[in-house]
Amino acid sequence: MALIAVLWIVAALSLMVIGLAGTVRQQIQIIGNQRDQVSGLAAGEAAIALALQALQVAPQRPAGSSTLALSYGGLDIAVELAPLNGTISLNGAGVPLLAALLQGAGGLDAGRAQALAGELVAWRDGRPDVDPTAPGAASVQARRFEATEDLLLVPGVDYALYARIAPLVNADLNTGQVNPLAAPPAVQALLAAAGLQSPPAGGGTDVYRLQARVPLEAGKILLLTQDVALGAALAHTAPWRILRADRQILSPAA
Repeated sequence: MALIAVLWIVAALSLMVIGLAGTVRQQIQIIGNQRDQVSGLAAGEAAIALALQALQVAPQRPAGSSTLALSYGGLDIAVELAPLNGTISLNGAGVPLLAALLQGAGGLDAGRAQALAGELVAWRDGRPDVDPTAPGAASVQARRFEATEDLLLVPGVDYALYARIAPLVNADLNTGQVNPLAAPPAVQALLAAAGLQSPPAGGGTDVYRLQARVPLEAGKILLLTQDVALGAALAHTAPWRILRADRQILSPAA
């Protein structure tokens, strides 16, 4: 009996050691992934800053999208930059363009896309609910979209729909046209399908979207996206102002 008890204790201790070793390995992997993401984020931000410096001193800002091959911290980083007017303006697009977006990229049927596009325009152009007798109520402006996330405030837009169309829109410009020279393939496709192709823009803009692809371990890619306003007028005396930023880890196959 004593021998059996000893064997049970040894077995229990072995299981504890194995479990502890597995936990330690998992924690090491998590810490390593976090370290890679932090260092990758720093490298991506540095690469975007280098791209912005090159953009600032360029004799003419590009009207179309382009890619810069940069190196920072021993990493080769590709930075894609494109004028933000290559995406669809939530505050300037009309019902036909928004309906094409909701149908082509959002996956809605034609009738639902048309109806929801009308609701988006009504929401952005409508005045917020205020007490008409309150001081300053008469001067309240239209609601407008302050960020792409405001789409979720419109009834009928769930997160799945928002996730499909968010990369193709902006809330920083107020134009009903799309610059095809800077438009991503998805936007070009829906413009062509709806017969809404816009004429090429004559020049660049002051707001750009930059995407840095930073290589990580195991073939993964850190995709860092920043929407940036250039110039002192938009950036409040600084060379540029970051309007918003997003990052995600892409698998090796992406």
